[in-house]
Amino acid sequence: TGAVCTLQPAQPWGMHRVSHSDRPRRGRMLAALRNNFLAGIIVIAPIGLTVWLIWTLIGWVDGWVLPFVPASYQPEELINSLLGRSPENRIEISVRGVGVVVFLVFTVLVGWIAKGLVGRSFLRWGEDLVGRLPVVRSIYNALKQIAETVFSQSESNFDKCCLVEFPKEGSWAVAFVTKRPKGEISEKLETNGEEYVTCFMATTPNPTTGFLMFVPKSKVIMLDMKIEDAAKIIISAGLVYPEGMDSPGPGAIALPVAQG
Repeated sequence: TGAVCTLQPAQPWGMHRVSHSDRPRRGRMLAALRNNFLAGIIVIAPIGLTVWLIWTLIGWVDGWVLPFVPASYQPEELINSLLGRSPENRIEISVRGVGVVVFLVFTVLVGWIAKGLVGRSFLRWGEDLVGRLPVVRSIYNALKQIAETVFSQSESNFDKCCLVEFPKEGSWAVAFVTKRPKGEISEKLETNGEEYVTCFMATTPNPTTGFLMFVPKSKVIMLDMKIEDAAKIIISAGLVYPEGMDSPGPGAIALPVAQG
């Protein structure tokens, strides 16, 4: 009758044509997988890094302390001796944490001796001896002052956190208030009677580096937040804010406020 019949090419076995309705579904599946992966990273990364840092620190302390322990008292020697192993069938084992225990016991023992009369006399004699050595005296005094400041229990290292204008007027940065300037610095700065404060402005994301500034107290805005909360803001570059504080944007993550 003149009718024309058209034939569609046969699809290979196991192949099918992807419809347009399948593409959004695949996109949603990929987005869900990506979100789940990122959520897993957020959970695993802090735990993994914490365990790795602690494990590495314990290994570093063991490697530094154990060489000073006599060979007969090494963990490996003690274990082989308890098991009755001969040199031919001895076992090789690495016990982590023994050096940390030895270091803690030794430090406590030294502190107990140093607090006594004999220990104070011996320490004073040693400091007098070190004080006669030009180069060693400077290094020892600097390290002693840093140790006394960091590990002092009489007062906190940072009193409060504040806002200071940095790097220019109108721009503010979070800083920590340490102590009031003393000595020559206080005499030279407070000539007009204005009180100054010592501020340490930590950098992001490494808070161990920063800038030490002496700022007039009238130009410092004191904050009521805790030191830990201010440190979270600095380390996270403003992405993490404690719970209860206004977030700077929709991407900020709220964390519980540290309990004192």
